[in-house]
Amino acid sequence: MKLPLLRSAAFLRRVNRFRAEVFIDGSYAAAHVPNSGRLTDLLRPYVPVYVHPATRPGRKTAYDLLLVQYTDQVLVSIDARLPPKLFAEALPTGLFDGWLRAPGDQWEVQTEPAHGEGRLDLYLSGPQNSAWWIETKSVTLVNRGVALFPDAPTARGRRHLADLCALAQRGQRAAVIFLVQRPDAESFAPHPEADPKFPAVLQQAADCGVAVHAYTCRVSLTHIEIERAIPVSLTPPRD
Repeated sequence: MKLPLLRSAAFLRRVNRFRAEVFIDGSYAAAHVPNSGRLTDLLRPYVPVYVHPATRPGRKTAYDLLLVQYTDQVLVSIDARLPPKLFAEALPTGLFDGWLRAPGDQWEVQTEPAHGEGRLDLYLSGPQNSAWWIETKSVTLVNRGVALFPDAPTARGRRHLADLCALAQRGQRAAVIFLVQRPDAESFAPHPEADPKFPAVLQQAADCGVAVHAYTCRVSLTHIEIERAIPVSLTPPRD
């Protein structure tokens, strides 16, 4: 996926969940944070960040804060809107063919399909009337090589897993995809310190038959793409 033209800035502080103050071109500016997570390991004072100028008239923030320079080698995307698009874009590459059980280029993609009183991210319809319900989750937290989700309480995330579980119990194929928007994770696990209820709900979903997968992303100043699958543990890591 090609990213919009970015400008470098310095992160100063998080005003609220969706608003930050940055220093750019010698002045202070407000930036939209497209992520409801805490991001405390990433958004530290004066850390280098990359922003995109806002174009919609009447916005209260001048920029979108999209990337964080975590280390010299690790660039992290914090845009939680990207995972469904990244997954759909990667379908034709064959990266998911093993568990989809059909070539990626044979699937038609419906975005935000309705289910019950809410919506999931994607509905894939494929050959011989096969189908998958897909929910993607943006992961930005990595600790000692382990990608962790969530990094804040997520009642919405637990509800999505319950929806996938209900679908799987009715014989439909369902999957949750944890997309780690950085390259430095070697495995994935749930994060009870952020949401104590989440690990049990994830385990229940897996027991229902929901497929659980995790992938890292290759991130640059111009592009982001899903790179590779990493092992999933349903058990939280030990300290």
